[in-house]
Amino acid sequence: MAAGTPPTEWRGPLTALEGPAVVVGQVGRDLVLNIDRLPRGGRSTAVRRRREVLGGKGANQGLATVQLGCPVALVGVLGDDPAGDLVLAQAVSDGLWVSGVVRRPDAATALLVDLVEPGGVRRLLEDVPGPTLLTPADVAAADPLLRRARAVLLQLQQPGDAVRAALQRAPRGALTVADGAPPDEETRDALLASVHVLRADEAEAAMWVGGELDGLRDVRAAARELCAAGPRVVSLAAGEEGDLTVWREPGGQVREQLVPLLGQDPVDPTGAGDSVVAALTVALLRGADPRTAAWEAGAAAALTVSRLGGRPRLSPAEVARLAEEGRSRV
Repeated sequence: MAAGTPPTEWRGPLTALEGPAVVVGQVGRDLVLNIDRLPRGGRSTAVRRRREVLGGKGANQGLATVQLGCPVALVGVLGDDPAGDLVLAQAVSDGLWVSGVVRRPDAATALLVDLVEPGGVRRLLEDVPGPTLLTPADVAAADPLLRRARAVLLQLQQPGDAVRAALQRAPRGALTVADGAPPDEETRDALLASVHVLRADEAEAAMWVGGELDGLRDVRAAARELCAAGPRVVSLAAGEEGDLTVWREPGGQVREQLVPLLGQDPVDPTGAGDSVVAALTVALLRGADPRTAAWEAGAAAALTVSRLGGRPRLSPAEVARLAEEGRSRV
């Protein structure tokens, strides 16, 4: 891995910036279907429960961030179809700022179908038309939001040129957070040189370091490698072990915290990572240390996967309670 130039240390809490956290990423419609099992070819199966909600990783991160107490503006793309009308209305109802959401003419709004079987077994079908991906021009149109953001959350399923455009517009002093795998080498290098917080699951982390990860030992090595390359805080999913967070103290010491999977067995794992990103962001913005932020992120994920669908339903008090319960058992 070629090391980037580490960004200026972000120490929080931020008080000078009064704007919202800006989430740059996917906005769409989620269709969640709870079934007993997938049917065999030529057969059918009954749907036990069905939910149709505002979705997409960007929207889920934004909603979780709002629920945890930080105002959010979305930067994303919807089609100009009826589904886009419904999604936009839901976002407004949820308290999200939507002036940065583009309506693309003659495009269909992204649709994500979440098939959930008993035991939390999930299969995801994604229909994300190319026109619903962000462009640098879309990001430029959201410049007034980005220039006054207290935090910029970059969801890396978007094209690299749009991610870099958003990163370049983040104000000095804002917390920058990246989630996912790097879209390309140029974007990877730009992110390592600039972002303060990096979040990835195991598959995405393997793409960051250029090799497969097998178990906690490999996850730990990857997190430390990434933290040394630039980001101050790195949070990686570690499978059944939980989530590993590694960070650099202002003096340069490297610390880590493994947070085990909290709560009960998951009903639906969709949205766990999005709630981790939101909770890390909000905790760091209010000045919490990375260890506390890691426990709150684990609690937020546990609460999200306890319900069907990736749409979060979080409260600061409930997150704090579950985080404290988890810490007291370690």
